[in-house]
Amino acid sequence: MGRPMARRGLALRVRAKARGTHPRPASRTIVRDRGWRREARSAWCFGLGLTGLLTGADAARGTLDWPRGGCWTVLGATLLLVLRPARVSAGEDWLAVRGLLRERRVRTDRLTRLRRLDGVSPRLVLRDASGVRVELELAVLRANPLLWHHLETGARRSREHGTLHEGTALLTALAEHIDSHAARGILQASGMDAGS
Repeated sequence: MGRPMARRGLALRVRAKARGTHPRPASRTIVRDRGWRREARSAWCFGLGLTGLLTGADAARGTLDWPRGGCWTVLGATLLLVLRPARVSAGEDWLAVRGLLRERRVRTDRLTRLRRLDGVSPRLVLRDASGVRVELELAVLRANPLLWHHLETGARRSREHGTLHEGTALLTALAEHIDSHAARGILQASGMDAGS
């Protein structure tokens, strides 16, 4: 079983060498948002807590019935859906954001646009050459330097290829901001605050 696989790999390398190219190794390294589980757990706790609190208060007053219990359950589930964070992951030349129903994935080496949306929680909007668009919170990138590294590396390739038409200044500003945030975190973790 091992020999046919080895022969096939050898044949691919020989063909690639004959064409003057080398096969690009498939990157299996996937980086995920480290804080997602904690935030998802908090969303569940708040949703279940609200449902339990309202149902318990209604039961204590003696007014709990099926329609009211259903209403409190729907209210708790709605809070859960609102608070549940999107799951962000990245690999070589891609970044994915998984929402409640589906996952959107952009090619970071073929980005055409980077935009910032300000609001309660500032967001970054990415669009690639095939028209796929994702939004993610900037706080996720600040908290996950490896996710930022994958995004920045891919965006740099987009700039080199000439596909990134909008957002190069934003990319530079974000790099400075996130890198300084990471440096401050390292200094604080080592006990050497900027004030000392």
